[in-house]
Amino acid sequence: MSPLKHARKLTAGQCKTLLNKLRIRFEENMERHVGSKWADVEDRLLANPHKLWSLNEMERTGGEPDLIGFDKKSGEFIFCDCSAESPSGRRSACYDQQALVSRKENKPKYSAVDLAETMGIELLSELQYRNLQELGEFDTKTSSWLNTPPDIRHLGGAIFGDRRYGQVFVYHNGAQSYYAARGFRGLLRI
Repeated sequence: MSPLKHARKLTAGQCKTLLNKLRIRFEENMERHVGSKWADVEDRLLANPHKLWSLNEMERTGGEPDLIGFDKKSGEFIFCDCSAESPSGRRSACYDQQALVSRKENKPKYSAVDLAETMGIELLSELQYRNLQELGEFDTKTSSWLNTPPDIRHLGGAIFGDRRYGQVFVYHNGAQSYYAARGFRGLLRI
């Protein structure tokens, strides 16, 4: 199970600190969210404190979340982990609870799917991961678990992605495997 066991509410000080970090990152990376205005984003964040808590968890675990898009159909802002490498506080995790239970020895502390759920975020799909890679070069030394299609997971596998040799690659591995350089990136809709 997840190491996150505290309340899902930020103090006023934590909220102010997080909003300041998010604003600075937003302003320094305008190419990720062309046409978006910080005032609109901040208003949405303040109206959704549970989502702000999730963003804080993304930040706390090394994800460096930033706005990467706006869904015109749903009217939601889309935040994603934009750290250069897979978030350091979410590495060494197998894929999901089933994989964790199947390990007889040397179990990791948690699984990527369970930790993401606890944080209130979702793992990126292969398409979302490839779209993120169009905004910069991510995972050049690490890799990130991706939301695995049920037919692959049913057969015991899971997928992950990285960037090597100037290309984005998506691979497969046994879902129960875990590595010090593999974590996961999260996506949050607000």
